[in-house]
Amino acid sequence: MALAQEPVGDGKADDTAAIQHLFDTQGSVRLPKGMYLISKTLKIDLSKTGYSALSGDGTARLVMAGSGPALLFIGTHEGSAAPESFKPEVWENQRTPMVEGIEIVGAHAEADGIEATGTMQITLSRVVIRECRHAVHLSTRNRNVLISACHFYHNTGIGVFYDNVNLHQSNIVGSHISYNGGGGVVSVGGNVRNLHIGTCDIEGNHAKDGPPSANVTLDSRGGSIGEVTITGCTLQHTHKSPDSANIRIIGSGTDDSLLRRAGREHTREGNVTITANVFSDVQVNVEVQHSRGVTITGNTFWEGFQHDLVVTDSSNIVVTGNNFDRNPRYLVNGNDNAEKNGIVFLRCDDSLLNNNVISGVWKQRAAVDIESCNRLQICHNSVLDSDGTGLRLEQVTNSMVTGNIIRDDREEEKRSKESSLSTIGGKDNVIEQNVLGNK
Repeated sequence: MALAQEPVGDGKADDTAAIQHLFDTQGSVRLPKGMYLISKTLKIDLSKTGYSALSGDGTARLVMAGSGPALLFIGTHEGSAAPESFKPEVWENQRTPMVEGIEIVGAHAEADGIEATGTMQITLSRVVIRECRHAVHLSTRNRNVLISACHFYHNTGIGVFYDNVNLHQSNIVGSHISYNGGGGVVSVGGNVRNLHIGTCDIEGNHAKDGPPSANVTLDSRGGSIGEVTITGCTLQHTHKSPDSANIRIIGSGTDDSLLRRAGREHTREGNVTITANVFSDVQVNVEVQHSRGVTITGNTFWEGFQHDLVVTDSSNIVVTGNNFDRNPRYLVNGNDNAEKNGIVFLRCDDSLLNNNVISGVWKQRAAVDIESCNRLQICHNSVLDSDGTGLRLEQVTNSMVTGNIIRDDREEEKRSKESSLSTIGGKDNVIEQNVLGNK
C-alpha cells in the first residue's frame, strides 16, 4: 500500500489530505516552515484521534482557501468543569487540544480560523489569524478555554466569538485582538460564565460602514452572560463607525432556566468587573443596558464622541475612582474637539457614582445627567470645566448628593452660564456640602 503523501508547504499544492492524514493517524502534527494550502476544514475528532495538537515555531502558515474553519476541534464533553462531571474517555483521550506557533490566513470570504465544540481545556498560544471571517469560533459547548499571546488581526468578522455557547471558565490574556470588522471579543446568548479578559490590546474592531459593533460585547439576549472581568486592557477606535463602543453590555437575558426575572420579561445579567483599562476614540466608551452588578473602577476615559458612559435600566452599578477627561494632548488627533464625553444614568437604582474626576464635557446639556433614578449615591466627584449643567438630576428619589466639586473655571468667554447643579422634580434626596461654581 502506498504511503500517504507528506505535506508540501509550497503554497501551491493542496495539502488538505496530507495534513488530515497526520491528524487521523498521529494526532500530534508539527509543521516546519512553509505555506500550507488547504481547501477544506481539517477536522480533529478527538474521540477518534485521542490527544491532539498542531504546532510550529511561528514560521508555518495555513492558507484556508475554502469556507468554514481551517481547524475544527470536536470533543464529546457534555459536563461542567467539575471533575465528577467528566466521562473517563474525556480525560483519557480528549483533554487539552492545542494549537501553538501557527499562522492561519483566509483566502475565502467565509473562511474562519479555529472552531471548537465539545472540548475541554482547548489551548491556543502564539497563534496568528488574519484575513479570515471569524478568528476563533466557540460553539455549542466547551469548558476551560485558554487563549494567550495570540494575534487576531484584520478579520472581517469577530476576533473571539462566543456563539450561543455553553462555556464556563475561559481566559483571554496578553493578546492583540484588533481590526476585526464584527467586533473584538463578542459573546451572544448561550450560557457564559467566568470569562476573563486581561492585559490585551483590543482596538479598531468596527467596520466603518458595517452594523454597530464593540471591542467587547456581552449580549445576554437569548441566554445569559455573567461573572466577567475585563482588566488591564487598552480598548480604543474607531469613532468613525456608527454606534461604536469599547464595551457594550446588554444584560437582558432570556434563559428560561433562570428564575431571577422579578416580574420582568428578562433577567438582568451582569456581575462584571471593569478595572484598570484605558478607553478612547469611539462613540460610547462603555454602555450598560438592563444589567445588574457591574463595577467600573480605576479606568481612564477620553474621546467618547457621544458619551463616555451610558447606563440604562440597570441596578447595583458601582462607578468609582475613574478619570473621565478631555486631555489637551489629544488635540493633535485632528478631531477639533468634536468629542462630547459625559455620563448618563437613566432609570437606574441602587448605584454609586463616587470619587471620579469628570472634566471637559462639552456640547452636552449636562456633564453628569441623572434621570428617573432611585437610591443613588453621587459623592466626592470633581465635575470640572464643562459646558451646560455640571450635575443634572431629573425625577431622582431617595438619593444622596454630597461632597462634590462642580465648577467651570475656564476663561470668562468659555465658562458655562448654566447652574452647576440642577434638580427637576424628584423627592426625598439629601443634597449638601457641594462646592458649586454657579448656584
